[in-house]
Amino acid sequence: MIDGRANNERCVFFGAKVRTTKVDLMENEKVFAMSFSKVYGLLIAKAERKGRTKAEVEEVTFWLTGYSAQQIDEFMDSEISYGDFFRQASAMNPNREKITGVVCGIRVENVENSLMRDIQYLDKLVDKLTRGKAMEKILRE
Repeated sequence: MIDGRANNERCVFFGAKVRTTKVDLMENEKVFAMSFSKVYGLLIAKAERKGRTKAEVEEVTFWLTGYSAQQIDEFMDSEISYGDFFRQASAMNPNREKITGVVCGIRVENVENSLMRDIQYLDKLVDKLTRGKAMEKILRE
């Protein structure tokens, strides 16, 4: 499920399409069940390969989810799934809906499943980091 293709480094997940069939819904469930620490580690590694820092990935994650640094550290040491990480975020930023663009060939604003859309929002924020965007622009300040 994790995209290891060097020619498509921006895409963390295969086929992050709007899911409609039973098979496609099962693919969403596979993403939701993935280990948070594994996926988050991949997002950090992706940013670091492009000269950005773990602290910057954490900053966009804090902005999106409302979690603190301590909470993220606890999640990294736990067995929490990626889906549960987003399901348990009680302070999702209302400005996340202003995030637009394409991740894995799919427009994030068109993803119907709200949990998958939130997952794609984080991927899009990290993409913007890796492209060298200023943090103020990424966080809509």
